[in-house]
Amino acid sequence: MSTTPALRNPAGPAGAPPGPSAPARAVRARVRRAALPLGSLLLFLVLWHLLAASGTWSETLVPPPTTVWDAFVDVSTTHDGVRGYNGTTLVEHLGISLRRIALGAGAGILAGVLLGLLMGTVGWMRSLFEPWITFLRTLPPLAYFSLLIIWLGIDEEPKITLLAVAAFPPVAVSTTAAVTAVPKHLVEAARALGASRRDVVRDVVVPSALPETLTGVRLAVGVAYSSLVAAELVNGLPGIGGMVKDAANYNNTPVVLVGIIAIGVSGLIIDGLLLRLERVAVPWRGRA
Repeated sequence: MSTTPALRNPAGPAGAPPGPSAPARAVRARVRRAALPLGSLLLFLVLWHLLAASGTWSETLVPPPTTVWDAFVDVSTTHDGVRGYNGTTLVEHLGISLRRIALGAGAGILAGVLLGLLMGTVGWMRSLFEPWITFLRTLPPLAYFSLLIIWLGIDEEPKITLLAVAAFPPVAVSTTAAVTAVPKHLVEAARALGASRRDVVRDVVVPSALPETLTGVRLAVGVAYSSLVAAELVNGLPGIGGMVKDAANYNNTPVVLVGIIAIGVSGLIIDGLLLRLERVAVPWRGRA
């Protein structure tokens, strides 16, 4: 009897053709990931156009996409001797608002991370501050913005403070939860090897808590964005939120939609950058 092994059929069982190679599957996956968002965007634009063309609502309430595009061009350029909106282009409005978010949310995130580390490692500090953070987290921004104006005036200080207060609780809560969830055996092993309390926090607690902390940072930036229009309700021009509020006062719906879309798109870009940072900083997340 021959002991020579039978050759494998490259076509697979029952003569089926071979499946796509790994590079081909990767290309298809990338195409699918790009096509789905683009397809949903096209579907949304078509539905928007059909709704505006149906005449169910007036153009003041639901302007067609072409009108919004014209408004985008107007607020982005100089037209008929008018520069942008209220003398400031869309990019400049957005840049000023992003600066406010960077300062306010940055301060809130830094304070939230530091307090979260303390609350996660020192039991009595968690008992002391956790109720206050929960109280602050449940407050809508408009509930205390008027008080900030009374205390700080109508310039930049209340706007930046509002964004900082809005961004602070999500980071503090997520960091505290991440620190308290650090495996105890890792802490005990580090102490058994002679690590000090500071070494344990630096070499064990912080790396273990970093993934959840970065998730809290993303949530905090999102909360700051959702509070942007509220932060620029008073003396918000120039600023994208102030532009939206001022245009709404005159029923200028196309400009309002341009501002909302600009806030949303810039938020998506920043969230994507934060997600990329998370993948670089904690590449082990999601892997066994």
